[in-house]
Amino acid sequence: MTASMSIFPVEEVSIAQLHAAYRAGATSAVAVTQSHLNRIAAYDRAGPMLGAIIVTNPQALADAAALDAEFTTTGKLRGPLHGIPVLVKDNYDVAGLQTTGGSSALLGWVPPADATVIAKIRAAGGIILAKTTMSEWARGGLDNINSVLPGFARNPYNTAFATGGSSGGTGSGLAASFGVVGLGSDTLGSIRNPSSNNALVGLRPSWALVSRAGMVGLYDARDTAGPMARSVTDLAILLDVIAGVDAADIATQGAAGNILDSYTAFLKPDGAAGKRIGVLRQAFPPDASDPQLVALLDQAVADLRRIGAEIIDPFTIDGFETMMPRHHPLSEVRAAIETYLAKTGPTFPKTLAEIVASGKFHPLHEIGLITTAPAPPPREDPVVAALEADEAKMRTAWLAAMKAQNIDALVLPVAAYPPKLNGDRNTTPAGSLTAFASALHWPAAVVPMGYTYEMLPSGLQIIGRPWSEPTLLAIAYSYEQATRHRVPPPTVPPLAT
Repeated sequence: MTASMSIFPVEEVSIAQLHAAYRAGATSAVAVTQSHLNRIAAYDRAGPMLGAIIVTNPQALADAAALDAEFTTTGKLRGPLHGIPVLVKDNYDVAGLQTTGGSSALLGWVPPADATVIAKIRAAGGIILAKTTMSEWARGGLDNINSVLPGFARNPYNTAFATGGSSGGTGSGLAASFGVVGLGSDTLGSIRNPSSNNALVGLRPSWALVSRAGMVGLYDARDTAGPMARSVTDLAILLDVIAGVDAADIATQGAAGNILDSYTAFLKPDGAAGKRIGVLRQAFPPDASDPQLVALLDQAVADLRRIGAEIIDPFTIDGFETMMPRHHPLSEVRAAIETYLAKTGPTFPKTLAEIVASGKFHPLHEIGLITTAPAPPPREDPVVAALEADEAKMRTAWLAAMKAQNIDALVLPVAAYPPKLNGDRNTTPAGSLTAFASALHWPAAVVPMGYTYEMLPSGLQIIGRPWSEPTLLAIAYSYEQATRHRVPPPTVPPLAT
C-alpha cells in the first residue's frame, strides 16, 4: 500500500511530526486527512458519540490531494500548516460549507467567501476538515448545546461531563484527535473554558490581534478569534498564520506594530525563568472554590517556582471586589448577531425578533433570545456606557497594581470548580474565572494543569497586558514542558489498522 493511501496514526500527532513524515515520504496529506475522517466516523456519532462535528468538508480529500501533488512537484511544503487538518468552529465562514452559529435558523446558509482567518489557513497549506458544534449563537460558556445537532456535545475524558462552551466542539474534537489544530472564538471565555475542560492549550489573543471578519460575533468590544491546540508549539504556529491587520476588520488597525514575525521564537524551556508572576487568589477564595482544583493550582505555582519564575503569592488588587466583570449588554449582543444576519441570503432571518418568531432555537436559549430581541441600539443604551466606564476603571486599577510590583503575568485557574455534568446548569457552582480578561480586553493563555475527580481536566490561566502574547506563551511553554499534564482521553483509543 502506498504512502498516499495507507492509514497513518494521527492520535496526538503534532504539526512537526506530520511535516517530518511528509518530507520523509512516510505518509501523505491524503492519508492523514483520511485517518482523521476515520476517527470522526468512529467516535463522533458512534462509540462515545461526542457530537463535536456538525459537518465534514467534502472537499477535504481533494484539497489534500492537491497539496500532495504540489509537494511532489516542488519538493517544498506550501507553508507552516501544509497538510494539517484544521477544525473550525461553526461561527466562521468557510466558502462552500454551511455556517450556522449553532442556530437552526441558519441551516442551509452557505457563505460565498472565506473568513479572513480561513483564507490565511488555506494559504498556509491548512486543510479545512470540519465545522465544529458550538453553543447556540455562542451563548453558553459551561456546556455546548444548540438547535442544529441533538443533545450535548460530550467531553472525551468523561462523556457525562461538559466540553465547555461555546467552542466546545473544537475542544472535544481536538482532544479526540479529530484534527490537529482548531479555531475557537472567545468573548467571555469561549476558548478558555473548552481548552481547560479538554486538556488543551488555548489563547484568547489581545483584542483584534486576529481578524474577526467573516465570524459571527457576540459583543464586538470583547470578541476575539483565536487558536486552540494540543500543545503550545502547535498553537503558536497557528497564531503565526492567523494574526495580522485586516482591512475588513477595522479594529485590527490597533494591532499594527504589535504583531510579531513569529511567536514560536519565544518557546524555550526556560521561558518562565525570571518572570514575575502574581497569583490572583482574590479571584478564587477557598469558600468559593473546589479544594481539588485549588490543590492543582497550588502545585502549578510550585512548578512555576521550580522552573525559575519569581512568584508573588498572593498578588492583590485594591478594590478588587468592587470591580467584578458584567455580562455583555443585550444591545451589543443583538447588534453583533444582526450585523452577521444582514450578510446572509434573502431567505434567512435578519433580526433576532424574526428568529424568535420562527421558533428555530433550542429551548435552553429561548429566554435569552426573547430578552435580547427588543434591546435598543448600543449607542442608545445607557448600560453600554456604564459598563465601558467601569471596565476602564478596572483596567486602570489592575495595571497600576501590576506596575507597582513589576508583574509580568497573573495566574489563576480557568474555573474554580471542575467541569460540570452535561445538563447541570443550576445545581452546582460554575466557577468560571474567564470574565476578568474579557472585561480588561487583555490576552489570556490556557495550558493543562492536571485532573480532578473522575479524569476531569483543568487548565492554568495566564493573563497579561495587551500584546503580551510572547510572555504568556513563553510561560505556558516552559510550564508545559516541565509538567506534561496532557494525556489522551480514554474514550477514543487508536483505531485498528
